[in-house]
Amino acid sequence: MTRRIIEITGSEATDFLQGLVTNDVSKVKDGLVYAALLTPQGKYVADFFLVPAEGAIRIDVDEALGHMLMQRLSMYKLRADVQLAELPVKVRRGTGTPPEGAFADPRHEALGWRLYGEEGGDDGTRWDSIRVAHCIPETGIELTPDTYILEAGFERLNGVDFRKGCFVGQEVVARMKHKTELRKGLATVEIEGEAPVGTAITAGDKPTGTLYTQAGSQAIAYLRFDRAKGDMTAGDATLRLAE
Repeated sequence: MTRRIIEITGSEATDFLQGLVTNDVSKVKDGLVYAALLTPQGKYVADFFLVPAEGAIRIDVDEALGHMLMQRLSMYKLRADVQLAELPVKVRRGTGTPPEGAFADPRHEALGWRLYGEEGGDDGTRWDSIRVAHCIPETGIELTPDTYILEAGFERLNGVDFRKGCFVGQEVVARMKHKTELRKGLATVEIEGEAPVGTAITAGDKPTGTLYTQAGSQAIAYLRFDRAKGDMTAGDATLRLAE
């Protein structure tokens, strides 16, 4: 787990982020806030945690997206009283009793805590097993530039707030929210055998979805729900929706 920390300061820092990201930035006073930045077309750009800091808000983002996110934020900043800086802060995470100063992961209680300081790494928890069991997507695996965040479970993961007002891509997200039901999305499946991440899933020879993270006898899959009935195949593996 390699993360990048971006610090945002200035008198307009909160308002600046509030108009961009999917969650309510004011909640950061109570702890970590999980959120995303989207394109105007409502597709995923980056997911991250907003971290409270004295006189600032920090963004904890995957290292692979850090430079790009810094560029995007700089582009949106315009003349706002906002300053952006990268910090040499590291992230440690774990489950069990949290150390002093740690924050609860807001996505799911099973994901434990995150601590910011001079030491990085984790406590050896089997993170993929937790993610698969609770269908929690990961940056760069289940979350890609083609992702719509509601199909990825962001509402269930406390990553979007529909009462906060506008954000980039909000109209598309709101339209998906008010559909009767999502026709596609991530789900946990039971799986026999193995197949690489990205393997196409079929049911009765019809394209049905894509296989992602596998942990033991379960996996995360992106599925077209009307076809995800009974046994499905992904390469040499057989799978079905988890009960």
